[in-house]
Amino acid sequence: MLDSFGVLGLGRPDGQVYAALVIAPQSTADEIATQCGLTLQQGHAALDRLAEQGMITRAPVDRERYLAVAPDVAIGTLIGHREAQLRSARAEMHRLMDAFREASRFTDPAHSVEVLTGGEAIAQRLEHLVETAQYQVRGFDCPPYIQDPMANLPRQRQRLKAGVRFRTVFDKEAVAWPGRLEKEILVGVADGEEARVRPVLPMKLMMADDRMAIIPISVGDSVLDAAYVIHPSALLQALDGLFEAEWERAVPLQAAIGDGDDGLGPEDDQRKLLGLLAAGLTDESIARSLGWSARTTQRRLQTLMRQLGATTRFQAGMAAREKGWL
Repeated sequence: MLDSFGVLGLGRPDGQVYAALVIAPQSTADEIATQCGLTLQQGHAALDRLAEQGMITRAPVDRERYLAVAPDVAIGTLIGHREAQLRSARAEMHRLMDAFREASRFTDPAHSVEVLTGGEAIAQRLEHLVETAQYQVRGFDCPPYIQDPMANLPRQRQRLKAGVRFRTVFDKEAVAWPGRLEKEILVGVADGEEARVRPVLPMKLMMADDRMAIIPISVGDSVLDAAYVIHPSALLQALDGLFEAEWERAVPLQAAIGDGDDGLGPEDDQRKLLGLLAAGLTDESIARSLGWSARTTQRRLQTLMRQLGATTRFQAGMAAREKGWL
């Protein structure tokens, strides 16, 4: 335990004194010094440092006695400080590595691609990518996921407010992810994210400006704990072109959530339904995405097709476009 205190930046006498107070609350400085094998002066000095860090307090009745603050609070605070220091150091490491690769890529092509292993390392690099983007973040979003896909919304909203442009092409299964459309995707769109949908995407991808891309490595429906990080190179330029081509072919999500010009247009639910149909989602995926039952989905599809005078989905899509609903 005392070694763990050292990792958290707490010297051995201080950690020893804190642990002694946890075991023997309301001890005096003399008692603590004796128990820890310290001089009285060393005991007082350790108690003073612990008090400054908020890890101990004086007893309310007898001020010559001391109490340890609950370990989950005292040690949790130390852990929080150290985690903040580590995040700062990691961000600086990534910044220096970016500069190192930029300087090396013309002489050593091996620096153009790196492989990350471990879900935590991948998540940290994705966070770094978003936080260091200067003007644009682009991505292909499709399952399976390394982490909860809705966990990144707060960070994205901060970057949108900072003026960074976000463009995302969602796979139809990403849009159909239970609760995600209403709780995250539409929230992001309302904040300024530009979103489109494709029935199938070639890969998972996230790009920052024109300087970095991350491709999680997956096989079938399983995500491996690895990812490629692509730095400025011909490969990164190819990924840039691939994204823009898929973006042009994708259906704007705004087609599913846009406001009609007048009361003759479709209702909100109908507009969402049309957009998801145009994106190629199946009835089952639409039901999951909008939180409807299979029966409700079928009923609303039939009502919409009757309203459009269509007998097939293709005809419904054409009629909706003619009416300006898509």
